[in-house]
Parts: sequence; C-alpha cells; structure tokens
Amino acid sequence: MSQSVVIDFLPESVRHYRDGYAIVAIDVIRATTTAVTAVSMGRRCFPVPSIEAALPVAARLDNPLLVGELGGNMPFGFDMTNSPAELAHRRDVMRPMLLLSSSGTQLMHLAKDCDAAYVACLRNHSAVSQHLLGRHRRVAVIGAGTRGEFREEDQMCCAWVAQVLVEAGYAPEDSKTQELVERWRGAANDAFLPSKSVEYLRKTGQTRDLEFILEHFNDLRAAFAIKHDEVTMVAPGE
Repeated sequence: MSQSVVIDFLPESVRHYRDGYAIVAIDVIRATTTAVTAVSMGRRCFPVPSIEAALPVAARLDNPLLVGELGGNMPFGFDMTNSPAELAHRRDVMRPMLLLSSSGTQLMHLAKDCDAAYVACLRNHSAVSQHLLGRHRRVAVIGAGTRGEFREEDQMCCAWVAQVLVEAGYAPEDSKTQELVERWRGAANDAFLPSKSVEYLRKTGQTRDLEFILEHFNDLRAAFAIKHDEVTMVAPGE
C-alpha cells in the first residue's frame, strides 16, 4: 500500500485532508510549543479557536489557567500570554490550561476532527515522526501560518517531520513538499532566525520564548495527539 506525505500551511488548509490523513499541526512560535510544554509537565491543555469558543470551555474547567494572545495582545481577563518560557516556570500544573492564539489553536481545533491529529514543535518533531511511521498511510504536516505567511520556523519543523517519512519510503505528494524537505535538510537549529516571528519577539521584548525554543530541541521523546478537544501525551505503544 502506497504511503505519502504533504506539507501545507494555514488552518483552513485542513479541509483538504479531512479524510484518510493524519494531521500534524505545527506552530513553533508559539502555540504548539506552549501546548507540548504544558502537557509534558502534567498540565491538561484545551486549545480553542476563538474568544467566543473559550467561554464555554473555561466554564466547565476547574480553575482554568487562561493562556493566549490574539494579534499579539493578551485578551482581557487572561492570566498570561502564549509563552512557553513563562509556562515552564509555573508550578500550578493542577490547573487545566485553556490555550488561545491567532492561528495555531485554530489549526489544532480544525485538525481534531480529522482521522488522526498530532501536535508538534521543535521539542518533539523526531518523536512525532517516529510515531507516524507505520501507523498512518497518508500524512499532512501543516504549519499554522502567521498573517498569511509560512514562517521559517514552521517550514523547518514541517520539513524535518516530513524528511523522516520520506527517508522511510513515503512519497512527497507534490513538488513543494519535496522542495521544503530539501531546503531544510541538515539546517542548523537556528536557521529560522530570519523569520518575522523572531523579529516580533525581539521587538516586543519576548526573547525568553526564543531562547526557550533554541534551548529545547528534541528534548521530548513523546508524541502528542488531539483527542476530544484536548492535547494529550500518546502512551508508549499506543
């Protein structure tokens, strides 16, 4: 049976891969990094696509930690912005996290209704790739996109996930996927630094998150899936 992988971006692209695909959602700066960091520490994580969707989710959670940003601004009433570095230093892991972002949580929300959905970032891209092998015949690796752009950090992470699959025999579904795999093959960990997302973090004094990302490459050996509106760690052998 033939196996294939495709790289795409933007939340709305999910509609092309609803049937027969496993989706890998990627938003390195910063939603999927924040989600994976939270769950790896034992915190429950519920990504939501909008403020309107956040309200009923928050109402059913016990003392939720409201984390997020929209257009770079923390919504009124939230506890903290979408910062994996800040989250990693919190000790209230018993509080479930509601996560909202401009595009990353929209992507995760849409992906949850596909045949299978995973969350990846530069902390666990290798673990996700290895988990996919042999479990899913067709894989769509999708970057969230920021302001309609496929930013370098997401390109690199998507390409590294796809590269493992291609080297295992999965066929790239289009030339763009092949080009991205080749572009980022063997790239240095900091090769995404020219990204506008990085520029934004620097301009707004949020370089702690950039430092956190650069200091945590492939340090998690687990895949994370989206099930019933929640990001969960995949148990070994699952």
